[in-house]
Amino acid sequence: MALDPILEDFRAKLDMSIELEPGPGLDRYQVHTPFVFDDGDELGIVLRRDNDHWALSDEGSTFWHLTYALDERDLQQGTRAKIIDSVIAAFSLENADGELLLRIPDGRYGDALFSFVQALIKITDVRYLSRERVRSTFVEDVNTLIDATVPPQRRRHLWNDAGRDPRGVYTVDWRIDNNGRPIFVFAISNDDHARDATIALLQYEKWGISHYGVGIFEEQEAINRRVLARFSDVCDKQFSSLGGNQERIAQLLAPQEATANGADRSQ
Repeated sequence: MALDPILEDFRAKLDMSIELEPGPGLDRYQVHTPFVFDDGDELGIVLRRDNDHWALSDEGSTFWHLTYALDERDLQQGTRAKIIDSVIAAFSLENADGELLLRIPDGRYGDALFSFVQALIKITDVRYLSRERVRSTFVEDVNTLIDATVPPQRRRHLWNDAGRDPRGVYTVDWRIDNNGRPIFVFAISNDDHARDATIALLQYEKWGISHYGVGIFEEQEAINRRVLARFSDVCDKQFSSLGGNQERIAQLLAPQEATANGADRSQ
């Protein structure tokens, strides 16, 4: 089977550079994407033919990376296991003894890859539950600023498009209504948050929903350069930190006309 149509669909649906590397093995291709784990390794994704259908597989790489930070038992029981199971169910994955699989339905290669990438990222997020560190007040501080700046009737916290996304897969940290073109605000504290925000903004762009994307970083310098570059491609305005930028953020969010001259990504 010619791979050009598959590769074109991957690139069209994700709007980014995707490459297919043949082998080893028959009808098996490594899928190279810009998405990476914290250690810099790219997500392990393989496109292969299983019997009479094509499927995406991580070939066990996701759980293998998680075992660097977690005991294997943490992935099989308790809160982390429940979160992983819920993600697997939400994205219609199969867990074959630690190998995550997604069958590609009806030639929808790009849609399947988009879902598979987001599922792997959400599963890797469970490692943060094991870290014993002082809890940052960054998100609460951003929320306090927005509450003090934006009237309640214009703001919604943890918003998703109920019609297109009833399960809340593509969540926006704050939606702020603004003359028919909402402002989507993301409070970003690490690489995973940046990747989730990137995927959400790409999906809303794909759906043709007019928006103005804003990213507020806890510490922008701490974000992986490749992760930050992908987020920058889909975000209209970024603030490198909350400290020292409160007034600028308030000026952007408060006036109804704040983004009137911004480029509309849906057009």
